[in-house]
Amino acid sequence: MNKRAGKEETMKVNTRIFGEIDIAEEKIIDFPGGIIGFPELDRFTLIYDEEKGVDSGIRWLQSMQEPGFAMPVMDPLVVKEDYNPEVNDEILEPLGDINPDNMLVLVTVTVPSDLTKMTVNLKGPIVINAEEKKGCQIIVDGEEYPVKYPIYDILRARKAGV
Repeated sequence: MNKRAGKEETMKVNTRIFGEIDIAEEKIIDFPGGIIGFPELDRFTLIYDEEKGVDSGIRWLQSMQEPGFAMPVMDPLVVKEDYNPEVNDEILEPLGDINPDNMLVLVTVTVPSDLTKMTVNLKGPIVINAEEKKGCQIIVDGEEYPVKYPIYDILRARKAGV
């Protein structure tokens, strides 16, 4: 008889942003090809400030292999409501059976010291199959979506309820 039945497997991770935290094994997302610029990093988890909730905007894509590596990410629809890049189905095949119900799309956020210059990368979204816990970062063809899309004014207007 398995004595651990019903007990969630967790691992401790010492992160740069949140300090030492416990991550449930089921919360780990595999990126078979790594992410752009870091092909050796292929296991991540999504972390957010629990006090603010998952919908607060920025979450962190935290590497499980490199504690000091975490990228701020957010839902692109928060800053660009019509964001809908065309992606070749072959690129998403490694993620398994992906559909609108299990697909999570995130974009990386650049937060410079001058917050008014904050941007998101609409050119290189991260796509995650939430059911199978598999993800990849892709490059969107064409010029419609920039690498540095300014978001400061958009976020400020949303916060003000405009």
